[in-house]
Amino acid sequence: MEIIKFLGALITSILFVYLGAYSLYLFIFSVSGKLIKVVIPPKSTVLSRFVIYICSYKEDEIILTSAAEALNLDYPKELYHICVIADSLKPETIEKLKNMPLQVLEVVFENSTKSKALHKAIENTTDGFDAAIVFDIDNIAASDFLYQINNYLQADERVVQGHRVAKNTNTSIAILDAISEEVNNHIFRKSQRVFNLSAAIIGSGMALEYGLFKEVMLQIDAVGGFDKEMGLLLTRNKITVAYAENALIYDEKVSNPEVFKKQRRRWLSAQFNLLKQYGSTGFTELFKRGNFDYFNEIYQTAILPRILMLGLMPFMLLISLMIPGIGPGWQLWLTATTLCYIGIIVAIPIAFYNKHFLGALIRIPLIFFTMLMLLFKLKGANKKFIHTPHIHNAE
Repeated sequence: MEIIKFLGALITSILFVYLGAYSLYLFIFSVSGKLIKVVIPPKSTVLSRFVIYICSYKEDEIILTSAAEALNLDYPKELYHICVIADSLKPETIEKLKNMPLQVLEVVFENSTKSKALHKAIENTTDGFDAAIVFDIDNIAASDFLYQINNYLQADERVVQGHRVAKNTNTSIAILDAISEEVNNHIFRKSQRVFNLSAAIIGSGMALEYGLFKEVMLQIDAVGGFDKEMGLLLTRNKITVAYAENALIYDEKVSNPEVFKKQRRRWLSAQFNLLKQYGSTGFTELFKRGNFDYFNEIYQTAILPRILMLGLMPFMLLISLMIPGIGPGWQLWLTATTLCYIGIIVAIPIAFYNKHFLGALIRIPLIFFTMLMLLFKLKGANKKFIHTPHIHNAE
């Protein structure tokens, strides 16, 4: 009996350290991001030359719309070049793209990945660009996107992540996905900059100095999660990622529950594979080189999705009330749960607190159990590219 009690106390104590630390992390960054302003660079009169890579896998109708929108960005036409990486597009789509003033790079892979597509794009890009930008097939940038990014580059930032926002909120799943994106933007991008830490890179809407982009991208051969690996490689080399909150890029949110499951399974698998690959180097970099930015990036690969925190924290609080005397007391679990919920609630933009919010909240328990089950179904998810279909050209 004593052994069972000891093991119970040990397990719940370990869980408390892990979940409690994450709750405190969410709270500190979320609240700090609301209270402390991040300095925005001034408008620059010096303009960079950009190459924009649009990764397109199938989705013929959507790439035609996205490419046309990219050509209409408010920036001198001679200072940006668009390269559409055409993977598995129809011949008629290729023909229409070739009639546009852009580069069409046709690629064929036995197993398609974004990293392979970008490697081919680099091989087929001439020199002379100051920075590279990556768009997903469904991305539509705000008209001043390049000007906003340029301001950061001219302020000596080498890597800049744009502000990805929802293109659609047509279902409860899409609303929750949009909220999740904005919570990420606040806690893991904007608020990181409050402490001079790197913003988390997403798979699209980011800009890198072109030479740096080539150097880093050619080290990456990930099936999924190339953006997370890019963030790890950059911070390990003490290269900071800036966040351009006003550089908006619209991205389609998942509307279908089955597509949501496939996408999240791929993301979780990529995250834990990178943790396995890079995790042991975190403490080495921290203590030998004082690289807290890299250590912070490693920590972010070790944390659970917030939707799981929303369920696990009150569950552990309930356990501590039902079985007192084993591990941390209910007061500690209540404090950690409160910090977790405040951190997430504060990070949600006010605009989302509307008549559709309650309907979306009702779906959270289902999504919680979906994500929980996915933790046990990650095997093989990072071996083959899993395509996320898109259906929305515009909101």
